[in-house]
Amino acid sequence: MTLALANAQKGTRGRAKTNETEQRGKTEMQKDMTAKQREELLRTLKARFEKNMDRHKGLEWAKVQARLEDNSEKLWSLNEMEKTDGEPDVVGHDKKTGEYIFYDCSAESPKGRRSACYDRKALESRKEHKPKDSAMDMAAAMGIELLTEEQYRELQKLGNFDTKTSSWIITSADIRKLGGALFADYRYGHVFVYHNGAESYYAARGFRGSVRI
Repeated sequence: MTLALANAQKGTRGRAKTNETEQRGKTEMQKDMTAKQREELLRTLKARFEKNMDRHKGLEWAKVQARLEDNSEKLWSLNEMEKTDGEPDVVGHDKKTGEYIFYDCSAESPKGRRSACYDRKALESRKEHKPKDSAMDMAAAMGIELLTEEQYRELQKLGNFDTKTSSWIITSADIRKLGGALFADYRYGHVFVYHNGAESYYAARGFRGSVRI
């Protein structure tokens, strides 16, 4: 290897490391919320919690808020869910861990997360007309997880969701290995789970997420 080539490679690695550090720094900075943002979010979550007590019977907002105020990173995730029109709300409480469970409870699939394929592999497989992002990547960036089929069915017991849209849900490895992915919706008084090519994306399909706090 020539000295010039060695120096060039060293420079490339250095730039890559710098870019990685900068990106990590940006992500950390992005997770900071101002006091005003936190107050506004807590006010919004409280109003939704009190308006929909049937979703969390027996739970008290004061205890939920105390948990939220002790976990700024998860509060940031809830803010991301709110910003993308997910309308997160408490749907359960894990008595063993003390965690409160939030799901996206918007009537339709969150508007700010639609037109996304299933995951990065699907995104990279498209040769043209790529969507801007994938559901799995967006969820990871937000610090949340896509709902499983079981969780999606639990959500539908609390109301009628996705009557005009559909949402990607977690897909098992064997289905994904063959190129497929699952999505679900609510039609004709029933929950339906379907399959599609993981690389597909539609204006009426987003994803719903969950976060434990």
